[in-house]
Amino acid sequence: MASCLGLYVEQNLIKYAKVSKDRDTIKIESFGIKFYDRLGEAIRQIISDTISFKTPISINLSDETYNYFYMFSLLNKNDLKKAIATEFESICVDKNINKNAFETRYALANSIEDKEKIKVIHVSINKNSLNTLEQQLGEYTASTISPIGTSIANVAGLKEKENVVIINMEEKTTVTTIVDQKIYSVETIEEGSKNVLDSINIKENSYSKAYEICKNSTIYTMEGKELQDEENEYLDDIMPTLYKIASKVKETLANKTIKIDKIYITGTLSIVNNVDLYFQEFFSTEKCEVMKPYFLKDNIKINMKDFIEVNSAIALAMQGLGYGLKDMNFKKRNWKDELNITFSKSNSADGQKGKSGITNKNIDLSGLFRFNLNEKLDNIEVWMLRVAGGILALIIIYVGFVMFLDYSLESKNKEVADVKQYTQAQINAVNNDISKVNQKTNQYQQLSDNLKNISEEAAENSRNKKSIPNLLSQIMFSIPQGVQVTSIENTNGRHIIINAQSEKYEQLGIFKAILKTQGILAPDTVVSSSGSKSNNVVQIVIEGDLP
Repeated sequence: MASCLGLYVEQNLIKYAKVSKDRDTIKIESFGIKFYDRLGEAIRQIISDTISFKTPISINLSDETYNYFYMFSLLNKNDLKKAIATEFESICVDKNINKNAFETRYALANSIEDKEKIKVIHVSINKNSLNTLEQQLGEYTASTISPIGTSIANVAGLKEKENVVIINMEEKTTVTTIVDQKIYSVETIEEGSKNVLDSINIKENSYSKAYEICKNSTIYTMEGKELQDEENEYLDDIMPTLYKIASKVKETLANKTIKIDKIYITGTLSIVNNVDLYFQEFFSTEKCEVMKPYFLKDNIKINMKDFIEVNSAIALAMQGLGYGLKDMNFKKRNWKDELNITFSKSNSADGQKGKSGITNKNIDLSGLFRFNLNEKLDNIEVWMLRVAGGILALIIIYVGFVMFLDYSLESKNKEVADVKQYTQAQINAVNNDISKVNQKTNQYQQLSDNLKNISEEAAENSRNKKSIPNLLSQIMFSIPQGVQVTSIENTNGRHIIINAQSEKYEQLGIFKAILKTQGILAPDTVVSSSGSKSNNVVQIVIEGDLP
């Protein structure tokens, strides 16, 4: 009988379920929920409590990313694989990330929108996150690592020609759409049980108590109130998250061209009483119900709610037993997986104990030959045994050599990726330095221009400061007799306006000529008004620039 321990791990809690399979019979041997401070210790305790020291472990991914590609259905397997890799590489280029830093898997589904194409459900996760997840198991090794968004369908009782949506309200909420028993899409909603548990934990300072409060809370329905207000004081922490989830799922389904027949509700928040009735109020045509493991029969001795709250762990355990999408296992195969050579043993029909007390047994070595341990081997049997040993040694050497080459190739690819990433980082650093140098150069140029302008302005001011006294001195010594200067004005820059008067036009003309010929004002700029006479006094305005 095969068995597997499913571990659904999220912040602060682990859901676990040990599931066994005997032909078509599935049995849950043990299950539960454990809150933790140190993940490694909690996992070791669960393995000890469930006596799963040698039991395969199936665990969930976290923070995986879903992408969807559409490919022509006529592509062969190799071309399809290359096309999918190209599409993902294009996404990485657009996001400026290294594609070699991610581990990827994909599954295929028939496209509903275009019958000539197939839909690729592409899942990727950062290799560092994957390595961290494996390290958290300590001395134990996971045999299966898969996304809960695709694994949760293992628990549902899917029927042919039935389209189903599974709302799994765990730490984050995943909305899995299944069309005719095949997974068609997985959407992630950030709101989930974490929002509710964190909110209640602030008040109670205990995640386990917050979980029990959710389990014992009942939602009001349109038909009436199930509990009094004072008995539902935590609904203010629960209802906003449920409302956001229901609204987003409703919006998602409204944009789908697929007719949904049933909506399953599961996850931590499904333990809230009447949650299915609450969701039913959002969906008028689709039937909403809390999902229970399809292989469990209703029984008064079984508290179905206890099984429902660990649906995620049960689904992961079933994934490890071979159910669901086998290509969604992110666990890398090691040499133990590659070297899986089994020798079958069977008891002799008439085996009897000899004098030494050892039972006679016939050993079937890969169906090649049969010999008895109590009888001396003949030459043919010795020869066949040597041939089998040689074949086994060659297989081991071949597998070891292949594994070595694979490891070396992977190591070199990693080195190339690291060098490429380092080079890109250095290029980015150089570009940043160039940008800073250009910025400093512009600042320096601006400061230089400002200093030049200030210097020119100071020089101009200094020159103007000396020019005015010189002008007055020259006018004083050169003004003709009978001419009176009434005002001298420096309007702007080096421009001068002189108001003068005299009883004779000739004296004013001589004064203007002196200003030009002696270079008191720039000759080319000297102009004068025609003059006006009043009370036997002629007034004139002479303008010009300082030389």
